[in-house]
Amino acid sequence: METLALLVILVVLFHVLRRSLIFPGWKSRNDLPKTYPIIGCLVSFYINRNRLLDWYTELLTKCPGRTVVIRRLGARRTIVTANPANVEYILRTNFDNFPKGKPFTEILGDFLGHGIFNVDGDLWMKQRRLATHDFTVVSLRDYVTVLRDEVHNRLLPFLDSVAEDSRPIDLQELLRRFTFNMVCMVFLGIARCSLDPSLPVSALDKAFQTASAISAKRGSEPLFFVWKVKRWVRIGSERKLRRAIEEVHSCVRDIIREKKTKITMSENPDFLARLILAGESEEMVRDMVISLIMAGRDTTSAAMTRLFWSITDRTEIERELVSEIMSVKDKTGDFDYESLRKLKFLKACLCEAMRLYPPVPWDSKHALTDDRLPDGTPVRAGDRVTYFPYGMGRMEDIWGKNWDEFKPNRWFTGKVLKKVSPYKFPVFQAGPRVCLGKEMAFLQMKYLVAEVLHRFEIIPAGFDKPVVVPMLTAHMAGGLKVFVRRRDRSRCRGVTGQCL
Repeated sequence: METLALLVILVVLFHVLRRSLIFPGWKSRNDLPKTYPIIGCLVSFYINRNRLLDWYTELLTKCPGRTVVIRRLGARRTIVTANPANVEYILRTNFDNFPKGKPFTEILGDFLGHGIFNVDGDLWMKQRRLATHDFTVVSLRDYVTVLRDEVHNRLLPFLDSVAEDSRPIDLQELLRRFTFNMVCMVFLGIARCSLDPSLPVSALDKAFQTASAISAKRGSEPLFFVWKVKRWVRIGSERKLRRAIEEVHSCVRDIIREKKTKITMSENPDFLARLILAGESEEMVRDMVISLIMAGRDTTSAAMTRLFWSITDRTEIERELVSEIMSVKDKTGDFDYESLRKLKFLKACLCEAMRLYPPVPWDSKHALTDDRLPDGTPVRAGDRVTYFPYGMGRMEDIWGKNWDEFKPNRWFTGKVLKKVSPYKFPVFQAGPRVCLGKEMAFLQMKYLVAEVLHRFEIIPAGFDKPVVVPMLTAHMAGGLKVFVRRRDRSRCRGVTGQCL
């Protein structure tokens, strides 16, 4: 099927180029990217299909308004923007005109169904209200307690054994399993999977990974209709996707039915129990559970992986980070909800890692009616409008000439953390759909990173720069292989724990 698609592209290209030689005026004046009649920028898109993040960034860097219009055969007209004013307009000012939209829900509908990340309007509002209970201050304090138990009783002992054996591990996979376990325990009340990356994952986890990867590829197909044809005839990746979704649905359905046999009205219910007690249909509960797993499993693990990688060759930053961690821990004895908020340099490091490598590198809405963005870009009803955190983190006019440097201090004014506009740094979205789990995500990332760096040094097993793979969330291709070494605390001194 992919060979057939390429053949179609080449035939159309031949005819267009032949016509362009006769009527050179047919070529679009917009060379960002080169656009031709009928096929639009399909050729450029196809050539860059495996590096879309960097290709879009290159295009946006050359555009004064930091907005580019992508027209290509077989796909919806797409507006990609890295302009903070446009992002605010899309996510807040004219929020009602930029829902997820049917085209988006169609791409992810088979997998996410009617879960919170794939719906709009009343259904979205209803699910958001149901989820709010899990992100109150009381719930966050309880979450830190569960987090402490999981880190101290499972993660740190495992890393101790890895350090003892002097064997490399895939840190990305380890962190992904850890965050998956946290979702399962806190929100679903089900058993954990093994943290050891060398051991097989559960059937649910394996099917979830497959479904996420294939669903994401639908949106970046050079010819948009290809995945629909493959789904219709049930071949190739779409056949594999169908089987993976059936496995995910089967596993989640079993989790729901088992939960129904255990819950009572008198207990303090977890998220899954409250959904069931609220009288939601099994299908609705299933879709919400799938969305929850997707949000909690991959985003924070991706951010933490990037942070560990970012500090491995930046000795001064790692030294300052460990110094802060030891200073806070020496005063409190352990990390709790209050003391984690004191780890300001750690938060700045996490923000800097997510600026350069946002867990969700792009997000799209679809215009309901004709509109115009603040930079003057006209929007037609039905257009796909994509705001682009990955590209925004690489714009000189937003972050300065040193945008490509990992500089946590850019997040400070003196010793105080800056309040950066979420429309300049939209890694947690912004406006009405701002991420409910933002505070919980920071708590989890701070606690885990602080405890790991307090006890261990993370040393990369290779020196190649990891390649970003933009699935539903961004990951490092091939994982992140590292060695773990116990930190020599005798090399630290003073009340601040300054490391030599």
